[in-house]
Amino acid sequence: MARSKETFSKKEIEKKKVQKRKEKAQRREERKASEGRSFEDMIAYTDEEGNIISTPPDPSKRKTVKKEDMVIGARNSGGEEEEVDTVRNGKVTFFNTSKGYGFIRDLKTNESIFVHSNGLMSSIMENDKVSFETERGPRGLNAIKVTLID
Repeated sequence: MARSKETFSKKEIEKKKVQKRKEKAQRREERKASEGRSFEDMIAYTDEEGNIISTPPDPSKRKTVKKEDMVIGARNSGGEEEEVDTVRNGKVTFFNTSKGYGFIRDLKTNESIFVHSNGLMSSIMENDKVSFETERGPRGLNAIKVTLID
């Protein structure tokens, strides 16, 4: 007797192909059926919490926003200047002398501030206590006029 040319795995693969064809045909039929829907049926709205809803929002809850109040871009740049101490004290947590940059941890706010060798008044090393001023750079605060505290 000759063996059947179709094995179990071939039958399973063929079943999966047929199933995929049926699913694709069903999706095509659903798309054709949904083409008759109106534009209003396809619109989705968001409520004040940002959740998607199917009904339009209540006009009485509408808030007006002035164009001047909108902030585009990073929140920490531009706008009003915040009042900061001119001279701050901190501790050098990391400094790479070969690359010329590091970070200072402010003792008061515990904030990590970037420092470059261009902003140094004297040479510093890790764990040194320093006083410095800050300026706003493109990526945040930069320490300038860094001097070593004895």
